[in-house]
Amino acid sequence: MTEILWHGRGGQGAFTAAKLLGAAYSIEETNHFALSFPSFGPERRGAPILAFTKLDQKQIGDRSQIKKADYTVFLDDTLFSNSAFSEIKEDGKILVNTKKSGVDLKAEGFSDEQIKKIVLFDADSIALQILKMPVTNTVMLALLASFSGIVTAEDLKTSIKFYMAPKLYEKNAAIVDAIFAQAGEKR
Repeated sequence: MTEILWHGRGGQGAFTAAKLLGAAYSIEETNHFALSFPSFGPERRGAPILAFTKLDQKQIGDRSQIKKADYTVFLDDTLFSNSAFSEIKEDGKILVNTKKSGVDLKAEGFSDEQIKKIVLFDADSIALQILKMPVTNTVMLALLASFSGIVTAEDLKTSIKFYMAPKLYEKNAAIVDAIFAQAGEKR
């Protein structure tokens, strides 16, 4: 089973990203199963929230929160701290929306081994460019998909089309295309 833990703040779309990933994973394949669910503290805009996505090629019976994820995604870097490493499996990765660099993390006391497990990405800039607002859930979702290979760009766009209003689809599909094109350039 592949497990993804999403960290965000109320209103940033962490649960939407979790749900879109689950839909993209299971939308075309009959032997792909997904479970996505949120965990809210105080239900207010800006409060920290967690969302979970579980993906497997057999039915998923375990509906508990994820303790050790394959991937942990931070939509807001103010939620990222050293404790994130206790949330990932030994070969897990952490994706962080931030303007910081590895040099910045080193200055903050992160070790070289920890930094190797982190993917830093400025999702705000792309969201502002395409959406004209700092909503980064689709950017980080596309980054996770392009980085991990869990789902294709087309599967992501199909799930976006299914769950989002038509006026939102075009811009979010453009985000997916931009991120996958950028990932292709880096390979």
